[in-house]
Amino acid sequence: MSSDVERQPGSPRRELVRALFLGAVGAGLIFLATRQGWAQVATTPPKPLPASRIEVTGAALVPYADALVVAALATLAAVLASRGVLRRLAGGLFAVVAASLAASAFTLSRGTAVAAATANISPASSSAASVTDGSGAVSVGTPDVAGTTPHVIFTAAGWQAMVVVGAIAMLAAGILIAWRADRMAVMSSRYDAPASTRYDTTAAGRPATRPPATAEVTPADSASMWEALSRGDDPTSAGSRTS
Repeated sequence: MSSDVERQPGSPRRELVRALFLGAVGAGLIFLATRQGWAQVATTPPKPLPASRIEVTGAALVPYADALVVAALATLAAVLASRGVLRRLAGGLFAVVAASLAASAFTLSRGTAVAAATANISPASSSAASVTDGSGAVSVGTPDVAGTTPHVIFTAAGWQAMVVVGAIAMLAAGILIAWRADRMAVMSSRYDAPASTRYDTTAAGRPATRPPATAEVTPADSASMWEALSRGDDPTSAGSRTS
């Protein structure tokens, strides 16, 4: 019967799995979107120097986005291992991280793109072979020429929308966790610390005649042991010693 309860749409286990899955998918979408090209930095220096065009990824334009995604995944792990008030706090923190990721998609600037493109240039890339885009040779490195102004072309509209969708999924998961934290399944009690003492009880709820393990038993003398043996009792049991 317990398995039938777990299979119901609103069961605690299903609610927890649904919230964790929604949050993980949202974080995955954001991580995938920030790995794509969000801008191109083009430079056309005086001839005979070649023109250049460098693609800048979203992770380079928003360097703290990766740290927020990692923090979000760590918060999901905390949700799985916590309960009660701590789980509500973890859900609220997850929602805050989701809102921060959504806002980070719109913090792009021309200066950040140029700085990211300049940071990606290495000595090897500055002397690399050129590629053709239909208008002539385009070098893969940005030449450092005085008076040359880089031209930034943002191509991040689609990837920004993907980040927003992922952030909305994460935000929904965080709100769901904070709202229904007490109704979601928790880790099994087998991971809890065992009780220091345990008493056996009868069916009526009264303590059994067997004393706890910490109770002191008075040692029996040889005469009482022989009497117990003659009656057919076990002289090592607690009941025969106290009789």
